[in-house]
Amino acid sequence: MTKELKISRIENSNVDSSEVHELLDKNRIPWNGIDCNNWADGYPYRPAVAFRVAHNGKALLVEYEVREETVRAMADRNNDRPWEDSCCEFFIAPVDDGLYYNIECNCHGALLVACGKGREGRVQAPMILVDSIDRLSSLGEGKMDERPAPKVWTLSLILPKRLFFKHPSLSFEGLHAKGNFYKCGDMLSKPHFLSWNPIDTPSPDFHVPASFGLLTFE
Repeated sequence: MTKELKISRIENSNVDSSEVHELLDKNRIPWNGIDCNNWADGYPYRPAVAFRVAHNGKALLVEYEVREETVRAMADRNNDRPWEDSCCEFFIAPVDDGLYYNIECNCHGALLVACGKGREGRVQAPMILVDSIDRLSSLGEGKMDERPAPKVWTLSLILPKRLFFKHPSLSFEGLHAKGNFYKCGDMLSKPHFLSWNPIDTPSPDFHVPASFGLLTFE
């Protein structure tokens, strides 16, 4: 079953990452579970993960809330390998042209953004764009070996329209897109691969546009 997510518009154009949580609360933006453990036979561990998202016409406001046993952040620079760490991900195909973006962020805010039509041949976003993304992790910044996690950690991202560098004329208003949200930790002692919308592949793979859910923007 394909899930559908309504992405509400909120009337606040000058928000920064430290205000995302309060603003989404104020606008009663609901939480959604990243709880599909599509490969439970090989990877039975399932942390408790939720996300919520809204837009203000200029940017997407994304917040993750994670409860897991351990955390890791060995990628300490942008466009590195955050998926090996405690990592939250958002893939979006904004229009029906075959292109989709992967936006991956580890628990210390190290981001990877790229665009393409499949796993191979992806084009990374210009570093100046990735570096400019406003983000805030409750765990701070820097490199961190795997260690016991706090009861909960959170991550807030503000993703401006200019980040979608292959679609310079993109408008969020009334947009009908497709996408998926993920939580992974490839190199953790308990690796896991969770998704918001189900994925039907024999082994973990997030680069499956056919398994994207529907994203309807207000």
